[in-house]
Amino acid sequence: MKLFQALCLVLTLWLTGCATTTPEGTSSTPGAKADKSGYALSSRKPVIPGGGMSPLKSAQATSGTVVHLEPPADLWERIRRGFAMPDLDSDLVRDREQWYTTRPDYIFRMTERSRKYLFHIVEELERRNMPTELALLPFVESAFNPQAVSSAKAAGMWQFMPATGKSFDLKQNVFRDDRRDVLESTRAALDYLQKLYGMFGDWHLALAAYNWGEGSVGRALAKNKRSGLGLSYPELNMPMETRFYVPKLQAIKNIIAQPEAFSATLPLIENHPYFQVVEITRDIDVALAARLAEISLEDFKALNPSLHRPVILAAGTPQILLPWDTAATFQRNLEAHSDHQLASWTAWVAPTTMKTDEAARRVEMDEDDFRRLNQIPPRMMIKAGSTLLVRRSDKLAADVTEHLADNGQVAFTPEIVLRRTQVSARRGESLASLAARYGVTAANLADWNKISASTSLKKGQALVLFTPERAGTTTRAMAKQGSSRTRVAPAPRLAATKRPAATKSAKRR
Repeated sequence: MKLFQALCLVLTLWLTGCATTTPEGTSSTPGAKADKSGYALSSRKPVIPGGGMSPLKSAQATSGTVVHLEPPADLWERIRRGFAMPDLDSDLVRDREQWYTTRPDYIFRMTERSRKYLFHIVEELERRNMPTELALLPFVESAFNPQAVSSAKAAGMWQFMPATGKSFDLKQNVFRDDRRDVLESTRAALDYLQKLYGMFGDWHLALAAYNWGEGSVGRALAKNKRSGLGLSYPELNMPMETRFYVPKLQAIKNIIAQPEAFSATLPLIENHPYFQVVEITRDIDVALAARLAEISLEDFKALNPSLHRPVILAAGTPQILLPWDTAATFQRNLEAHSDHQLASWTAWVAPTTMKTDEAARRVEMDEDDFRRLNQIPPRMMIKAGSTLLVRRSDKLAADVTEHLADNGQVAFTPEIVLRRTQVSARRGESLASLAARYGVTAANLADWNKISASTSLKKGQALVLFTPERAGTTTRAMAKQGSSRTRVAPAPRLAATKRPAATKSAKRR
């Protein structure tokens, strides 16, 4: 027993020696490293805070970020937690609060409409560390209507002008308009807002620039600076629309923050995704995609509002959005339908400028259906290189290429018609001079009147000529030159007109 106690004492002393440190605080074990607490794991002297502890000041206590231990109950609460922009307090804000609160039905409709898109926008804002007030901006821009188009041709939920949309890589072609696309337009809008904030360093000025243009805000700031005036948003001289722009957003923010204070009712929007992204690899009709997802065509278009035509081109739109709980249904039904034709339509490029009836004949379609499908105005010709949607056939059965899906455009030109006009020769006028007066050739004029090109004309002699005019134009110019009894006629044969060769000094345009 004594031997066992002695062994225990020796073992205790040995372990105690292993844990001792040198006076400098280093481990007695060579090469040992320290952890952050300074314990004997390192040869480096531990850093120990000096001085006594002092209470935090009020400003220090309120400046820190409070971590919420519970997830937000709904998306509105999540948005409130992310508010980070300075508040604007002005009479214009109160004016807009009054405007919105006196229209509860309008508030409910646009907030109800937002439920399809709001979660995605909030997710993107948080990922970029941007203020969540910006998720409310589509309320101001479009009332969350992705099909909205302004009088200035701004389109989509975020209201991009065509040129601005192109500068942020939003495709706009005959098949789709990405300014209306939920994912692409949100990406572009947040890119643009981040750019503007980087330029001005102030969210109110960034929003003013989003509405008014960065150049306009920059010039307004420069003017105030030269005049010794303030450089904040309320102090700038700006159009009335821009002056109300930030107050509108502030008013909506205030209502979302405290709906009960404004007697407002917000629809419940749960804090989870509304839609899911689904990949597609084959062209597919819009109606068929909705049917395979087992949702209404209206709901499908609400999530995929960028589509211009009744077909989705996989090369240009390789993914679609579907309600979260229907994505698996779509995939299952698509797999079961994989052996069948998915698209009834394809693209065709006009090889030359041609009339609509000729183009319809070439693609074996009824002219009225062809015109309606491609929105061709009456009395217009299709210009060469235009991309048009046509029915699939044995000759045209392939899916549309990526180049056409991304760049397809259509252009029209007025039809050219020949008008039969009767004119009178003047005293001493030759066939050549009369032909020159009306912009035709002497050979054609002689042919139309069954006379020789050398025939001498008498004063008042009546002749018939045909002049090319664009469809829809009047003949007042012809009447001023002495013509009468003008009518549209079948195009007669026109003799070739030689054009003078360009000289070396001719300018190229």
